[in-house]
Amino acid sequence: MDYDTLKAFKPSEFEEAADGYRTMGNSAQAAREHLENAVATGMRKSLKGEAVDAAQKQLQALAKNLHYTQTECGVISTALNGFAYDMAVAKRKLEAAIADAQADGCKVNDDGSVTFPAGQKPGAEKATEGGSVTGSAGGNETSDALERQAANIHPNPNYGKAMGYANRIADALKEASDADAKWEPKIRALKADDDLTVSGSDWKDVTSDTDGVRGAADGYLGTIKPPPKNDWPQDNANWWNGLTDEQREAYVSMHPASIGALDGLPSAVRDDANRIVLAEQRGAKQVEYDAWLKKEPEHYRPYISPVTGREVKGAMVPTEEWKKWEEKRKEIEGGYQGMDAIQRRFDTYTSESNRPYLLGFDGKDMGRAIVSIGNPDTADNVVTYVPGTFAELKSIDGDLGRAERLQAQAEATDLSKSTASIVWLGYDAPQGITTDATETKWADNAREPLGNFIQGIEESNHREGGVNQTLLGHSYGSLVVGEAMSMHVDLPVDNAIMVGSPGVGVDHAKDLNIPPDRVFAATAGWDLINIAPPPAGPLAPLNPKAYMELFDDHSIVHGTDPTSDDFGGQVFEVPDGKLPLEDWEMMPAHSQYWDDAPLRSLAGIVTGGKP
Repeated sequence: MDYDTLKAFKPSEFEEAADGYRTMGNSAQAAREHLENAVATGMRKSLKGEAVDAAQKQLQALAKNLHYTQTECGVISTALNGFAYDMAVAKRKLEAAIADAQADGCKVNDDGSVTFPAGQKPGAEKATEGGSVTGSAGGNETSDALERQAANIHPNPNYGKAMGYANRIADALKEASDADAKWEPKIRALKADDDLTVSGSDWKDVTSDTDGVRGAADGYLGTIKPPPKNDWPQDNANWWNGLTDEQREAYVSMHPASIGALDGLPSAVRDDANRIVLAEQRGAKQVEYDAWLKKEPEHYRPYISPVTGREVKGAMVPTEEWKKWEEKRKEIEGGYQGMDAIQRRFDTYTSESNRPYLLGFDGKDMGRAIVSIGNPDTADNVVTYVPGTFAELKSIDGDLGRAERLQAQAEATDLSKSTASIVWLGYDAPQGITTDATETKWADNAREPLGNFIQGIEESNHREGGVNQTLLGHSYGSLVVGEAMSMHVDLPVDNAIMVGSPGVGVDHAKDLNIPPDRVFAATAGWDLINIAPPPAGPLAPLNPKAYMELFDDHSIVHGTDPTSDDFGGQVFEVPDGKLPLEDWEMMPAHSQYWDDAPLRSLAGIVTGGKP
């Protein structure tokens, strides 16, 4: 970049453009939220029919366009601010060099060279004429030493000063040129396809754009105070409250996953950030899936009889290559099933009462997600449900259904109070009953994140008198709940519920640091926690108690049984459930705590009452 260009450059023009894109993004966000929270929900609540279904699909497509626009505008705004920041730094260095040169009697010329006046060294007979010098950028020890030697030799003492100013100017021009070269491809890449369809590749492109801008905007982003390292919810909230709107939006744009994971921040902020992550990761999965479909090998081959060694006419079997391909296809498909289950909640809720909030998301590996049905920042009651063994992102649809049913039942139980019902899949759950679930390491890794999350709910909910919080652990999730509560003496939990529990890691309800009469537990008679897998045959007619008397095979492996008298909590009744005669993996009794009768008991506890 030449001298005149940098001197005339106005960073404020790019900052104003950044503000314009930020305003456009905010408008897109407001339009999307109105579309989702008022228009689409109103239609779903009051209208039915094929025309309504078709209209809903169009609204969902429009909402995707607005979400994409909002996200890309945030990236563009940050890019323009980043470019303006880098150029402003270079321009300030240029202006400082010019001012210093002029104050020292030198003149800076239109080409960036520096003219110095006549001067006379001490002891010289007469003054030496002045002259002009052109600087060079990026000096090093060797070049600096040579320039000092030249300045000492030169008869005009102003030569060395002018050379220093010229070098500073050259450095500023190079810094501006480097910034321009760095940002030109980044900003040029910020463009969308010329259509109205937001595809998976579009969202994958957003990820690429964000990565590119984030790497280039380190100078600008470095001016924004980062989140506290201790990750304590109150400190997170104080950090967020101390940022300007521009800084907040830049941070969400460049670090959506980090913002979405910060306990203590407003739920709407976390939801907005995590929905960006969800859209980007779902887009990447779609691109991966579409590419894999194009690699499908030959499906069938003729069947060769192992007896005759000859081809059986008309008989075909899948090829080994296709079997491997199909296994991978199902793996990729499973990777986005949970994402789609979450997205369906955004596409189908009917009121603010059951609006979903995505409070945490990571689609990698087994996947993690924290989803609230209802706004925990404004709710009177908040129940956080921790699922257990076999829980993972791809199967979260069932857990979301449980949260929805409990939220609806709780609000029906106490019409004067609002309830938010949360699925907390914020940990890697064990994936085996007789192997992983007998170990505590999964709960050990989860107890601190769960504790911080509960503290964060307390921090973000500013209701006078506080929020009534309940922790609900199912199966191995009850051990996670128990460890979190026993680890934190002052965890803001009012009620604890353990259903189908293999133990909660302590021997007595009082060890959970809340009054024992607010610790509730229930286990169905035919729950696998109580019984071993039943053999087929004449034992099937036995009732649960008779079966347990015969086999006495309780599966309490993590402390005292929370439904026992020794534990000291409150036990509530649930139906015995069904004995799985054909398919033990179905475990119907282990999953029946959200059926009508148990659900009413859960809702009674969640709303501060009794089962």
